[in-house]
Amino acid sequence: MCRTDGDQDSDPDPEEPSDDDQAFSALLEDSIEDLYENAPCGYLSTLLDGQIAKVNTTLLNWLGYKRTDLVGRRKFSDLLTVGGRLYHETHFAPLLRMQGEISGIALELRAADGSRLPVLVTSAVKTGSDGQPLLIRTTLFDARDRRAYEQELLRTRQEAERERERLQQLATTLQKTLLPPALENVPGLDVAAYYHLASIDEVGGDFYDLFPLAAGTWGLFLGDVCGKGAEAAAVTSLVRYTLRAAAVYNPEPTAVLSNLNTVLNHEYNGTDPRFCTVIFGLLTPDGDRGGFRITLASGGHPPALLLRADGTADYLPTPGGQLIGVLPDAHIATITFPLSPGDTLFLYTDGLTEAHTATRGERYGDEALLDFVRTLVPTTAQGVMTAVRGLLDTFGIRVDDDTAALAVHVPRAGREEQQ
Repeated sequence: MCRTDGDQDSDPDPEEPSDDDQAFSALLEDSIEDLYENAPCGYLSTLLDGQIAKVNTTLLNWLGYKRTDLVGRRKFSDLLTVGGRLYHETHFAPLLRMQGEISGIALELRAADGSRLPVLVTSAVKTGSDGQPLLIRTTLFDARDRRAYEQELLRTRQEAERERERLQQLATTLQKTLLPPALENVPGLDVAAYYHLASIDEVGGDFYDLFPLAAGTWGLFLGDVCGKGAEAAAVTSLVRYTLRAAAVYNPEPTAVLSNLNTVLNHEYNGTDPRFCTVIFGLLTPDGDRGGFRITLASGGHPPALLLRADGTADYLPTPGGQLIGVLPDAHIATITFPLSPGDTLFLYTDGLTEAHTATRGERYGDEALLDFVRTLVPTTAQGVMTAVRGLLDTFGIRVDDDTAALAVHVPRAGREEQQ
């Protein structure tokens, strides 16, 4: 197709440089002096005694000085704050002389108007051809943004720590409301309890109690609600008060746990089911033989331990007990036995047996616990608690779950008890 001069496209001259080429050429034309004077960091050179021999415009602008105010008249240390001068004389300068270079040191400069400028300082000693030091070259980076960031980070961390302390205090206070402030004084019976927190940050779901019932009988229970935190605490509170109320209505242990099972099924039968393991006991004085007659009902809870006066110890069998709150009609296992003078009944939650040991992280386990209590018998309620506290301390942070423990002991008349 023919083109007239008027129709010709205005194609760019292939020899004309592009904008990028022009920008790159402009960079190459920057003088070394301009790069030094207007660098994005401060530069200064000092004699070996610290007297300023050269300083760039960037640093002068930062500090608000004229060149004649500094060159030949001031030392580098004169630009530092009091604390900075002390650090410079005791650490910075000696290290620089020994190493010939020091970098990334945080200092503060004092500007002409008295304000402070945080900087990161790097200095290097320049030597002559004979290896002798000639002067010191120093680069300074403006650290105001970094300082602001660090201060904001510190403030945020302090706020987080205060919030964590507040939550820990709330968790501790809430935990205390779920446990009896003191155990009841039962005539003819010594009682001791212990609660071990696996974490101070969360409320656990373990609980225990001992309380009077009609006609000189007593009720006791110990259990563990699934989960942790506020939701578990709410279930724990419901369980604790339901057990007390149900025992007043009908103290027979199977009836007490059946009523609790009905309540949990009614309250938590939706998308967030809640359940617990629990062991409930009814204590009745045994006037003929001394001591107490105890009936225990278990809903999926680890079996109780009986530490006898004759020096033996065994688990009390409660086979078939099902978790409370899972099924509408839970099967609840019971056992009745005498607690004679010198005997101790020990109840605990599974935080104890599921603790990790130092041997390849294995669980402590039921057999190890049985072997442990057999080394204690015969003993008292307080003796068991002291030993269990020591055992948990040996596990340290390897205890994953809270542990509640409750022991009841019938003292032997006229004989000194082993502690």
